[in-house]
Amino acid sequence: MRLEKCWFCSSTVYPGHGIQFVRNDAKVFRFCRSKCHKNFKMKRNPRKVKWTKAYRRLRGKDMTQDSTFEFERKRNRPERYDRNVTEQTLKAIPLITKIRHERQKTHISDRQKQGKSKQREKDAKEVEQDFHMLPKMLQETKVKVRVTQQQTEDNVMEE
Repeated sequence: MRLEKCWFCSSTVYPGHGIQFVRNDAKVFRFCRSKCHKNFKMKRNPRKVKWTKAYRRLRGKDMTQDSTFEFERKRNRPERYDRNVTEQTLKAIPLITKIRHERQKTHISDRQKQGKSKQREKDAKEVEQDFHMLPKMLQETKVKVRVTQQQTEDNVMEE
């Protein structure tokens, strides 16, 4: 069973599904659904359409290079299969998917760290600008914290 990739969104096209378009120069385009086919006919660039994998890879939202992607690569030349090699490959598939999911989780968490740090800086700046709007109790604690930070810096410089 041959699983093809959609030309527009890069999702898998299972046998008996999707649409196939053959251009005059005999180039074959496979689409997973009519949404991809219609966008192709409208001459839209997959790198500019936000829901495609090409867009996500271009913007750094998906992993682009990883050794686990080698297994999904399309091979046009026929290979001679050996039973032992096939057995080992089938046993390795769950391990490979587990590794890929872990790497995707770390990729996503690394991307989110940048946003969290920017949000913290933005919040700190907002507190500094609108400090007078805080209740008196919070203003006093803020002053205490500032003093203790200055004292610790002085202590470090003395040592």
